[in-house]
Amino acid sequence: MKHNKNNLVYLHEQIDTITNKNLQSISADTEQIIDQIFNEGIKYEKILLESIIKRITLEKQNPSILDGLIYQKLIKTKNLDIRQKLLNYFPQGILELKKSLQIDYQPLQKLLINKEFKEADQLTQKYLCLLVEIKTKNKKEWLYFTDIQFLPEEDLFTLDFLWKIYSKGKFGFSIQKKIWIKNNKKWEKLWEKIHWLNNGIMKRYPQEFIWTIEAPEGHLPLFNQLRGTQTLSYLFNNIKW
Repeated sequence: MKHNKNNLVYLHEQIDTITNKNLQSISADTEQIIDQIFNEGIKYEKILLESIIKRITLEKQNPSILDGLIYQKLIKTKNLDIRQKLLNYFPQGILELKKSLQIDYQPLQKLLINKEFKEADQLTQKYLCLLVEIKTKNKKEWLYFTDIQFLPEEDLFTLDFLWKIYSKGKFGFSIQKKIWIKNNKKWEKLWEKIHWLNNGIMKRYPQEFIWTIEAPEGHLPLFNQLRGTQTLSYLFNNIKW
């Protein structure tokens, strides 16, 4: 690709086109466009940086899965000036966590930015138990269906949103719920679709689960996967978004 003004305008238009689609997931074609821009050098990385600054900081839009993907790519740039500017605008990540939340979810955001999904999954389970402990004053190692009522909607939304924006829209409780509904709320169908089964038997934790972005849609995060369906059913019913 030649570096000229026309190309810069074209790439801006490409990003605007992708952004305006309000993507619910990132296709291979979309990621290829982002990678193409990213791999063209500093001038083109700046286009990506400017695009998320414009949407989130100037236009006050909520971060999207596209913004999350761009952030994950820019944070790995070898150009120190771009990385520093990125951190100046988004020091903790693409999502500014609200002070009204019950817990500081920044450690989870950091893990997900770096695609450390196994550690992020373990931390998510701890957060869910802690949220219930805060309300009930009872220590929790896992959750029963009666505990779900104590999960604040804003916190549950934030946990789910963090998983979605840093996984190209593949992971999250709301993604699992969507698949569950699409398959007529049949649990066995859900387990098959999200690859929690191995020859009809629930996979063994952690070695048989997939801890990379290549995992199937809805594969993560795990939630009481060995403790029946009632708790997960109550969790899904609490997801209104």
